[in-house]
Amino acid sequence: MKRILGIFVLLLIVYLATWVMSDLLTGRRSFMSAFNQENLLRRSALFGIIGIGVAFVIITGGIDLSIGSVVCLVGVTFPWMAVQSGLPVGLALAIVLSASLLIGLSHGLLVTKMKLQPFVVTLCGLLLYRGITRGITNDQTAGFHGELKGLRWLANGEVPITADFGLPVPVVTLIIVASLAAFFLNRTIYGRYLLALGNNEEAARFSGIDTDKMTILAYAVCSFLAGLGGLLFVLDTNSAQPVDFGNFYELFAIAAAVLGGCSLRGGSGTIVGVLIGTALIQLLRNMITLVDWIPQNIEYAVIGAVILFGALGDEVAKRIIASRRQV
Repeated sequence: MKRILGIFVLLLIVYLATWVMSDLLTGRRSFMSAFNQENLLRRSALFGIIGIGVAFVIITGGIDLSIGSVVCLVGVTFPWMAVQSGLPVGLALAIVLSASLLIGLSHGLLVTKMKLQPFVVTLCGLLLYRGITRGITNDQTAGFHGELKGLRWLANGEVPITADFGLPVPVVTLIIVASLAAFFLNRTIYGRYLLALGNNEEAARFSGIDTDKMTILAYAVCSFLAGLGGLLFVLDTNSAQPVDFGNFYELFAIAAAVLGGCSLRGGSGTIVGVLIGTALIQLLRNMITLVDWIPQNIEYAVIGAVILFGALGDEVAKRIIASRRQV
């Protein structure tokens, strides 16, 4: 709880700092404009969905590096099937979401049954799924070309709040996903099983927990939410290029989870923390874009530093807790 409070305070500080540097010191109203605030909420919601997914895997002590490529696979092949190939929209949706779920199940099976390292399995997935996408589409951009406007409302629509401001629909989707995920982790026995698995897999197995089943479940949830995120991302952008769509999205998701209190060692993490971490990452990206004197080409350096400091904070916290237990 203290770590979540700390990251929330940091979020507020960065928010105020961005407002001062972008608007107050320049006389503009770029950061606090309704357009920017709605866009910031929308992007935070989209990345929050995939961040929740990777949190499930990190809680078990695993990692998933294939998230960006799953986003690419779903985000590119859906408009390619539904528009370019003429498949029924419902069938195309079923195919891409089922594919993302099957990807997660295969990851879990390879990790549990074949005893492969999660890093190796998902690194291969990172290369494999993007390569498959580029092969299927022949590296051609896939888009909606003005079609499926009703479905695209799920990503770029908004629920009116005031005359000048509306709540982006992806935020509503995020609230639903986050509520279900938080209920699962905090209010069900299986959520406790996931946490126990991350704390000590051997002890969890000896206590009667089916650790293989829980690991497979975590990877399935992660890939399915990555697929859902990919669908919403492409509905928001209207088109996607297989060569770069979803690039480094796994970095943003993992950074958000780590910042939000998910230990890379496994065994701890909260959905609220992931949401705050996601908001902080997207706010930092927004700051880099809007503040003139910050070079935009250092974005990945900033995110990398954030992950490093998050990992360092986790290690320091572990050592402090361990020393207090010895006393």
